[in-house]
Amino acid sequence: MAIHILGISAFYHDSAAALIRDGEIIAAAQEERFTRKKHDYRFPQHAIDYCLKEGGITPAQLDHVAFYDKPLVKFERLLETYLAYVPQGFASFLQAMPLWLRQKLHLPREMDRGLKHQYKGRYIFTDHHESHAASAFFPSPYEEAAILTLDGVGEWSTATYGVGRGNRIELSHELRFPHSLGLLYSAFTYFTGFKVNSGEYKLMGLAPYGVPRFKDVILEKLIDLKEDGSFRMDQSYFNYCQGLTMTNDRFASLFEGPARSPESRLTQREMDIAASIQEVTEEIMLRCARHVARETKMRNLVLAGGVALNCVGNGRILSEGIFENVFIQPAAGDAGGALGAALFVWYQLLGKPRVVDNVHDLQRASLLGPAWSNDEIRRYLDSIGAKYHYYAKDEDLFDAVANDVASEKVIGLCWGRMEFGPRALGSRSIIGDARSPKMQSVMNLKIKFRESFRPFAPIVMREHVHEWFEMRPNEDSPYMLLVANVRKEHWLPLDGQLQGLEGIDRLLKVVRSTVPAITHVDYSARVQTVDPERHPKLYALMKRFRDRTGCPVMINTSFNVRSEPIVCSPEHAYRCFMATNMDVLVLENCVLYKSEQPKAKQHEIDEYLAQFDLD
Repeated sequence: MAIHILGISAFYHDSAAALIRDGEIIAAAQEERFTRKKHDYRFPQHAIDYCLKEGGITPAQLDHVAFYDKPLVKFERLLETYLAYVPQGFASFLQAMPLWLRQKLHLPREMDRGLKHQYKGRYIFTDHHESHAASAFFPSPYEEAAILTLDGVGEWSTATYGVGRGNRIELSHELRFPHSLGLLYSAFTYFTGFKVNSGEYKLMGLAPYGVPRFKDVILEKLIDLKEDGSFRMDQSYFNYCQGLTMTNDRFASLFEGPARSPESRLTQREMDIAASIQEVTEEIMLRCARHVARETKMRNLVLAGGVALNCVGNGRILSEGIFENVFIQPAAGDAGGALGAALFVWYQLLGKPRVVDNVHDLQRASLLGPAWSNDEIRRYLDSIGAKYHYYAKDEDLFDAVANDVASEKVIGLCWGRMEFGPRALGSRSIIGDARSPKMQSVMNLKIKFRESFRPFAPIVMREHVHEWFEMRPNEDSPYMLLVANVRKEHWLPLDGQLQGLEGIDRLLKVVRSTVPAITHVDYSARVQTVDPERHPKLYALMKRFRDRTGCPVMINTSFNVRSEPIVCSPEHAYRCFMATNMDVLVLENCVLYKSEQPKAKQHEIDEYLAQFDLD
């Protein structure tokens, strides 16, 4: 009889659920995709219900349920920290306590309720960083590997390293709160006017516009960095232990004034701050990786934790040859902890054998969410009076959509199973022609309603990746977690284009390469490779586009507007399509053109966009 294990992460950031059956990953999803609340931290009821439905089981048929950290230990850290800063932390203490006393300290009760009181087994609480480590090693294609986890904070650990062999992991070293690379980066996210726990990738995208002139200040004043990558932070400059903000006035005195107000104009100062903390972060990541390589003598590395989403740092670890191979958990943050907790129970606690592919990871392209059939989609479209073209043959569908991309139309894709993790990987994506000089601004301002400086990522047919980017032949990057430069043969001469331009205009008004829409200001790109095994429909579409244009590269960005979770269902996709200037919507084999749709009522558009923070 099959053994089913449910993993849960909740109450801190990006609640999620994951189901495995006899070691096979059956389903995983974040709660935000169902509730439409970005980074929803509440108990993941919808995600759990989906996972059980996908697995065809009821809660009573679960053999084990695992939670991704130890709440009582985390509560201990919280209390000790508040006591250490009495009385400064009183306001923060009062804000945190109600949720702890109401829910976080009563997780068995909450899980009983979420599982409809049908599950009769015991609950298993894994260590936070063990969950991260398990999520990275157990699905990886390696029989053995070094493990490095980097995030804000779990119970007490903020970074750990160790090794994984066969069906076991062992974490041997840790960095402890309050010294944390994740919290250091979040402090600068806050200071530059972005939201903590969601704006860190904006800070990373802003960095190439700046000069790292504050790097020495960070290294001399804020942190004491050691050769092994460990460091201590001078807490007199920070406020996250005892207050409601990340930084204080002493911090501001180092960086030429107070924190930027959210949504105010970005200045060169913020760009230089972003460049500085990004360089420091990369240096810390590289030192950690080198130390772990020396200590473990491993050829392979697996990475998890929120900092592992810093794809620029990941790319440097790989490009500098510290390890031969690197696997990064695509849901590297807290959501991935749900999957890690379930896998930890299966392998580490139950001692089940682990079979490694040696080529592909076992995460099934991270396409672990729900899908809808053509019949379900057609019934929905007919019910709302939408106009669509149905292609019975996939070949005809690919021809039509490839022609639309080549015609510089913006295409929304909602087909197959939804991605697990923060990146859209071609299943809930917006795609476009990377050769188009205008596509960067059009997508950012008219589709995504977001900052114009934000770069777009490329998708590239894997067999062509080395021809377009500074990567090895057939280098695998299926999860958009590595940054590499566009190869110089695709660069275009600037011919005075930069004259008189500063900051963001250096990207938006300059054509740098033959694929300008995905070429960042420093010629870098966050690369996702597409292969026929993991993404058969997307690969077939890209092959049609390549045959038509000679270019195996497209833009890929997430199917959502700013501050909205990535779309999950055909209904979410249609509403987003109608509320933006997207040209084409693909729902499985149904293709919708904006020009053919009944005109959306303005109040419906306003109501949809009002759900999200677009100001």
